[in-house]
Amino acid sequence: MSKTRPMSEQREVRVVLADDERMVRTALRVILDAEDDLRVVGEAATGAEAVSVVRELRPDVVLMDVRMPEIDGIRATEQILAGLADGPPRIVVVTTFENDSYVYDALRAGAAGFLLKRAAAEELVQAVRLVARSDSLLFPSALRSLAAEHTHGGAPSPPVWAARLTEREAQVLRLMATGLTNAEIAVQLGVGPATTKTHVAAVLAKTGARDRTQAVIAAYESGYISPR
Repeated sequence: MSKTRPMSEQREVRVVLADDERMVRTALRVILDAEDDLRVVGEAATGAEAVSVVRELRPDVVLMDVRMPEIDGIRATEQILAGLADGPPRIVVVTTFENDSYVYDALRAGAAGFLLKRAAAEELVQAVRLVARSDSLLFPSALRSLAAEHTHGGAPSPPVWAARLTEREAQVLRLMATGLTNAEIAVQLGVGPATTKTHVAAVLAKTGARDRTQAVIAAYESGYISPR
């Protein structure tokens, strides 16, 4: 794994690790601290400790084990986001099984994505960088599969926010669900990056979503976009 990146791209991403297994935290720290642009600034062994550490250190990204002592990763995610409404961190839940219902609940609670514990070191590093940039979904196909697994029944009534979207914003939301970045959406639609950024911001505002993941989940759960 190369540590060399253009200086123009470098911005230190501060990370907190929350896992009840010390060996897991140590392994994650070694991988992340080997990168010039990533730095582990704190650790937590319980869900309650994670909430406290994150509120104190205000990291950019939190790697949160789903199953934690005292309070689980879902509740910890909710408490962190509720307590840090102004500039909250991006939370990535870490799990053993990608179809775990806990994972989907954590995403609904506000997590920006999830990562499997068996992920390779390079996948871990790229996932942290991706969620820190906030301009794409982490593993969009896996998110779609989770939504298909955990949403049932016929198509619900169209969400109130659907009527507020312009035709172009609806296009942007569908492209967001495929995992495209702002730059890739701009190319797809033949518009400038700044215009795309404006459309994405409008989609988040109109859907009432904190980030892309929440917007796409809202679209899946409402039936506005089918995950199947």
